[in-house]
Amino acid sequence: MKKRPFGRHDFGPVEQVTLESGDAAVSILSLGCAVRDWRIDGARGSLPVVLGFPRLEDYVLHARAHGAVVGRVANRTANGRFELDGKTRQLSQNDGVHHLHGGAVGLDRRVWAMEVDTAAETVRLAYSSPDGEEGYPGRVEFAVSYRLDGARLICEMSGRPDRPTPINLAQHNYYNLAGTGTVRDHVLEVDAPEFTPVDAGLIPRGVIRSVEGTALDFTEPRSLEEADPEGAGIDNNLVLRAGRDPGEPAARVHCPRSGVSLRLRTSEPALQIYDGAGASVAVPGHEGQIYGPFAGLCLEAQHFPDSLHNPDWPSIIRTPEQPYLQRLEVEIARR
Repeated sequence: MKKRPFGRHDFGPVEQVTLESGDAAVSILSLGCAVRDWRIDGARGSLPVVLGFPRLEDYVLHARAHGAVVGRVANRTANGRFELDGKTRQLSQNDGVHHLHGGAVGLDRRVWAMEVDTAAETVRLAYSSPDGEEGYPGRVEFAVSYRLDGARLICEMSGRPDRPTPINLAQHNYYNLAGTGTVRDHVLEVDAPEFTPVDAGLIPRGVIRSVEGTALDFTEPRSLEEADPEGAGIDNNLVLRAGRDPGEPAARVHCPRSGVSLRLRTSEPALQIYDGAGASVAVPGHEGQIYGPFAGLCLEAQHFPDSLHNPDWPSIIRTPEQPYLQRLEVEIARR
């Protein structure tokens, strides 16, 4: 487990570390804490199960948060504006008039300091986000760690601010459990009886509704194609069941073509489901593949989008006394 050069970014050199077990090999970049590659079937890694790219310039010019940790605030904030302590704060507007995934140069586009803890078989990354970055108040010391335990990748994220500020991180892998083709045949089950309906700009309407009778009802297993037969695309926030056992998977995915399954556990109250309908990339990824529509499925554990405008929802304001913490576990194996 050694750091290796992956290229040079405007913010400094980018490094890569590969974690290996008898079940998987996972490569991590210091750019955005990105999971660049995840192979299963042993450390030799025969099947790629996340989308990624072979060159740094592809991440800089073409990636859409592929494999990265996004923030300071993941997902959308309406009009890139919010109030805190009696002051109006204006964030960068990088999704039309809205703010998305931390802004034009969010955490996914920063080069993090990377250290290898060989004894713990863990990669640790750190980034100090200064006061005012992308419009956010306060300095935040961010830390992300990855550890591979057999077929399980464990990701822990923290943010320690020097004053009250919003924090809501999300790990943004695009999964394809067949290693190729689309994810339309992937069978998804999510312990989420409700969702947050959105407007045409994908901004929540401020209400919570039942998934029953909608394309977002994955309380029983069904394929993405069955849920969305016309291929309109799914990009919505599901509200995980209150009181669920955090030791049980919040989401399960199975690919009938490969026999590979995924189990996701999270400390967060919600999960954004994005089927990659609009995430085409023109440059080659793993095995020379061109990633077209529906090439990967995102399962973004998070707090609710636009929480800053919905005070009745779980708060994303963190303080020196109550820092940000998130734990995510993803297990991928043939079963």
